[in-house]
This record gives sequence, structure tokens and C-alpha cells, in this order.
Amino acid sequence: MESRPPTGPDLGRRRVTRALVGGAVLATGGASAWYGLDGRTAAPGDPDGVGPVTLATGRDTTRYLRGLLADWNDEHPDQPAELVELPEAADEVHAQLAGELSGGGSRFDVLNLDVVWTAEFAARRWTVPLDESDFALDRFLPPVVRTGRFRGRLYAVPFVANAPLLYYRSDVLAAAGEQPPATWAELARQARTLAPAHGLSGYAGQLSPYEGLAVNALEAIRSAGGDLLAGDGSVVVDSPQARAGLEFLAGGLRDGWIPTEVLGYREEESREAFGRGGLLFLRNWPYVYHAVGEAGSPVAGRFGVVPLPGPNGPGSGVLGGSGLAVSRFSRRQRTARALIAYLTSRRAQYRVLTEGGLPPVWADLYADPELTARFPYLPVLRTAVLAAGARPCVPQYQQLSLAFSETAFEVVSGRRTTEAALPRLAADLRAIVG
Repeated sequence: MESRPPTGPDLGRRRVTRALVGGAVLATGGASAWYGLDGRTAAPGDPDGVGPVTLATGRDTTRYLRGLLADWNDEHPDQPAELVELPEAADEVHAQLAGELSGGGSRFDVLNLDVVWTAEFAARRWTVPLDESDFALDRFLPPVVRTGRFRGRLYAVPFVANAPLLYYRSDVLAAAGEQPPATWAELARQARTLAPAHGLSGYAGQLSPYEGLAVNALEAIRSAGGDLLAGDGSVVVDSPQARAGLEFLAGGLRDGWIPTEVLGYREEESREAFGRGGLLFLRNWPYVYHAVGEAGSPVAGRFGVVPLPGPNGPGSGVLGGSGLAVSRFSRRQRTARALIAYLTSRRAQYRVLTEGGLPPVWADLYADPELTARFPYLPVLRTAVLAAGARPCVPQYQQLSLAFSETAFEVVSGRRTTEAALPRLAADLRAIVG
């Protein structure tokens, strides 16, 4: 899922003093940020209620959820689950969920939440804490479990995992007698020298100023040893390590091995560029593997994947994915919890992968011989997930991401230096997180 801040050719630096979330203007930082959207102002639902429930989610583009819910409904005819599809864009999903829940609406029972929304929805008391013993969390990949917790309690059960991969043209590297890059220096050298010799651009990620850039920039910063926030929530972005991470991306654009059109790329634009045979390297999510590997694709059988490189070895990816939460206003919360247990069971997770093409949360599926034969990227993805870190777990993440992505865009596009940009970003983030 992705957030989409305003973009445009004349995008300039703005001090972020408010953000539009769920149809309400929120002041950054402090208790006033939650005024009018706090779940305490509405009556809760029924923790023991049973009966028909709804699952609210972004658009089910691969239609796998219908089959999963059909099986649940066959087994629970007195407690059927209805799929409520919201728009595909994550910011629109967030807005519709927030609009419903801010007024205490009970239309939605189970919420399929982007992992970066867990803290916000819990802090606003839109979701309820869950008993960890009701779910098979010990069978999940450990990093994804942490994305479902807020202030030590479980609010969302991991449903889909995700971590970035580096896609590379295996035919080009093989022709040059080279291995995939394990460091930034190797990536830059191969992108600068091998790509032009084969009529390719060197590297693309998602550098348009939206949530994708926030993720790409955070990965670069963390790979260099920096971060946005420390473990205690203090702002640490104005550091030599953060400058080094952003300079890696900015330097690639200055040197030309990252083409300037990447400043307009989101996930799909970058996938299309790699899929039509125009890139040597691509940073993107696992869904790309099948999208560009189908029969007839110009790069089918000519690419591979490895974990993201860093300055001196493996880099640091950012976790994506989603978790399932129970609305505080649901009148049938017992059934909602049971549906979540079913959807996060091993048999359902097997279908999340095989029918939905999405990374499962059950650890043993990544080593299943049948599945690794069908999905050869699974071992690499497992390594990437285990090494990845979550985005800042703060209720104000939407505002934080907006401020960060705008600053990162100014830096990577060459409009502002890190020395000028990061102190102002640090001040903005302090205002946002308090």
C-alpha cells in the first residue's frame, strides 16, 4: 500500500504543519492531532458478538480473497464473511476507513491494514488489542509479528509479508562474467559501465515524492547506519549516516547511472521499465517477479533477485505488508477474531501465496520444496524479510512520511543539499512526533 502526497514539477519545500488524513485536517504533534478522530468519543461494539461480518480491504486485484472467504462461508454458514473492497490506492483506503471509524461506524468488522497504520489505528482506539494466544504467531516470520504490535500489545495479526528485492539482468552479468552486486560500490560500477554497453539504464527504484520514496530513502539511510527515529522515539535524521544514505541516491542521479526519469517512478512505472528490458537493476517488491517473468515477457528467464546491497555488504530493507485488525465498533468481534485466525492459518497462507501471489507470513512455507520450485525467489525473500526493519511505529506516521518524502525528493533531485535539508527535516519531525 502507498500514500500519495502532492507532487508536481514545481514542488518546493514546505514546513509540514498539517496533513489531510481521513477527511480531517490534523495539526502536527501533540494531543491536538487526534481531536475529532478519537475512538473514545464513540460507543464500542460487542467483544463477544457472533454473526455475519465484513472484511474491509483495498481492492483485491488478484481475486484470491473471494475463494478464501467462500471456504470460510461454507464452513460457517451462520457467520458468513462479506468482502468489502475499497479503492486500490492506499491513501484512499486509509481515508475511507478513517472516515467510517472516526464516527464510530460499525460497517467494518475486520480491517486489512497497511503495516504503517497499526500504531495510528490503535492510538485512536479504532481497533482493539488481541490475545496473542489465539493466533499461531510462533510460526510466523518474527519481524512481521512486530509490525502488528503497538506499545507492547498485539493490535493486528500479520496477514501478508513483504520486503524489497534487487532484480538484476542475469544474462548481462553472465556475459560480463560478473556476480550480482553485494555492495553499493559494485552496484554503482556495474550500473555505470555494464548497462550502457547493453543499451540499458543502470538502476531504478521508486523516487517519485510519495510513500515509495520514503521507503527507498529510509532503506538507504538505514543501510548507511542511520535512521529517522531512535528506539526511544527521538529524531536522529540529521546525522552523517543519513546524509551518506541520501547522497548515495543523489549521487547516482548526478552520475547518470540512475536516470532522471526515475524521479517520476512509482512501483508500476519502475516494474514496466525493467519488464520491457530497459534496466540492469531494479529495487522493487516480490510481486514483480511473476509480472515480468511470464511467458512472452522480454526479460523472462533473463533475470534474478538478490537482497538489497549496502555500503559494505547486505543492505537494510523496509518491511511492507498488511495485518488484520478488529474494529472497536464491530458488533461481532468474536466472529471477527475467528475469521482472522482462519485467514492467518497455514492453509489460508498457502493460498495467499499460490492464488494471490503475495508473500505469506508462515515461516515454513519459504522452505517448502513444492513452493520453492514454483516460486524460486522465496529463499531470497525470506532472507530479505528477516533482515528488514519496520518503518517508525508512531501514530503520526502519515504526517512523518509526507515530510520525509518531500525532503528526500529535494535532496535526490539535487534541489537542496543534505546539509541544508536535514536540519529542517529534523525540526519538522520533532514537531510531528512531539
